[in-house]
Amino acid sequence: MRTFLLIPILILLISHSQSAQVITENSSVIVLDSKWSKSRQKVANADNQPNTPAQSAMTRTNRNFERNRKVNDPPGTPDPNEGTIEARSAALEKTVQESRSSKSKVVDGFIYQAKIRNASTKTIEILFWEYQFKERANPANVSSRQFLCGVKIKPDKEQELSVFSTFSPSDLISADSLDNKSGNPFEEEILINRVEYADGTILQRKDWSYAKIKASLVRILETPWGQEMCRKL
Repeated sequence: MRTFLLIPILILLISHSQSAQVITENSSVIVLDSKWSKSRQKVANADNQPNTPAQSAMTRTNRNFERNRKVNDPPGTPDPNEGTIEARSAALEKTVQESRSSKSKVVDGFIYQAKIRNASTKTIEILFWEYQFKERANPANVSSRQFLCGVKIKPDKEQELSVFSTFSPSDLISADSLDNKSGNPFEEEILINRVEYADGTILQRKDWSYAKIKASLVRILETPWGQEMCRKL
């Protein structure tokens, strides 16, 4: 059964970056297997929040006046604000938007997976890893997809990492690779860029820069973490 970290991950990242010493060396994480494939998944639709201009149109003074007036009104007296043009327009707009919007939509993308083992004596809590692709027909064409995972991997335990992304393995590919139908056009490699342990220790790959991904990290942490284990940086 997979264990998901439902985002004290932001707190962990902040606290570790402030106090932990980064040891730049290979981490004790063994990559056992990896694969990627095309996929279609349902994702949450963020456009389900209709605008309600009537709420902003009602001033603080008006709300206080109406609250005081209702104290002396007989039961059943209608609220005059409900009959305003702004309120009726807002109610109609909300109905239209709710009818057009769905809570989720199907998106075409890719699943990137890696099976790893924690070969250290410490529990892993945060993992930065990378799926790297080198085109066989054009070795100069190297691309990578980086991911952040919130996990809890105890010593000598294995974990399947999986993340959905709309980004393909490579943005560009040569005509020779497209014409070659014999097999995988890429040489593939999994890189463990940074491991953050429960005791505050951080192990980081020498050729990888934390500073270069900070903007992406801020962006992906702006959205509340759900049931997903990993996100694309």
